[in-house]
Amino acid sequence: MDASTWDNIGRLKSWLDAEAGKRPETETRLLRVLKIVEEAGEVAEAVHGAVGGNPRKGASHTWDDVQKELADVIVTAMVALATLTPDAQSVLGYRLQHLVDRVLEPQQ
Repeated sequence: MDASTWDNIGRLKSWLDAEAGKRPETETRLLRVLKIVEEAGEVAEAVHGAVGGNPRKGASHTWDDVQKELADVIVTAMVALATLTPDAQSVLGYRLQHLVDRVLEPQQ
C-alpha cells in the first residue's frame, strides 16, 4: 500500500460518516462490520459464476470479477477498521506482522 491508501480510506469513511447523519455510533460500527459480510457474499457469487457453479446461471462472472469483489472486501474491511479506531493503519500493520511472524518464523 502506498501513502495515499489510508488517506483514501479516510476520505471514504468521512463520506460515509456524513451520509450516516445522526445514526448512533454503535449502529454505524455494526453496519460497517456487517457490510464486510455482504461484500464477501459478492465474492462467493462471483466465484460461483466464474466456475459455472450454478447450472441455472452458467458462467456469469470472470476471475477479473472475483478480483474486483475481493478488493471491495479489503476496502470495506479497512473502512470498518478505521471506524473502530483512529489508529487503523497501525492496527493493521501490527496484526499483519503478527500473522507473518506466527506463520513464517517457525519455518526458518
